[in-house]
Amino acid sequence: MLHLPDEPPHAIAVVAHPLPTMGGTMGNKVVTTLARAFLELGFAALRFNFRGAGKSDGSYDQGDGETLDAIAAANFMRGEFPGLPLTLAGFSFGGYVQARAAETLQPQHLVLVAPAVGRFAMPLVPADTLLVHGDLDEVVELDAVLHWARPQHLPVMVLAGAGHFFHGRLTQLRQIVLQHFATLGQE
Repeated sequence: MLHLPDEPPHAIAVVAHPLPTMGGTMGNKVVTTLARAFLELGFAALRFNFRGAGKSDGSYDQGDGETLDAIAAANFMRGEFPGLPLTLAGFSFGGYVQARAAETLQPQHLVLVAPAVGRFAMPLVPADTLLVHGDLDEVVELDAVLHWARPQHLPVMVLAGAGHFFHGRLTQLRQIVLQHFATLGQE
């Protein structure tokens, strides 16, 4: 699903969804919130289903094939919008996949929301990564995220009272993303 701003986009974003084996698809509300935030920022934003999710062909591949899917989606966007800066964003398993894809794609920005730390072997990420996590996350423990982030000196934006799926907190999540890019001069 490609979201296009009214004016020509000045950047592109590719947003990845949570674990397909647990029902994750591009229709996830955190994923759609991220895509809408990027659209509001003037980005062309792409949501896509990993192999085997939604109506996509294929089957779950433990993150390896899904990383290839994310790379292919980003390369598609780079082909459609050449020269525009790339942001990769992912929620939960999608955060793990985008962190892996970033090693190949070298995006200008990386946004990880409740990344699947402790569930998958998360790679190191750039120091300017936007990392958002709820302090009441019942799927990925905040302590695991902090333990992963600390040696990398990554700031973690902790949203008090938010669980893994950010129920009732999507507006705040959107605001965090908008504010982050505003401080970078990317609005």
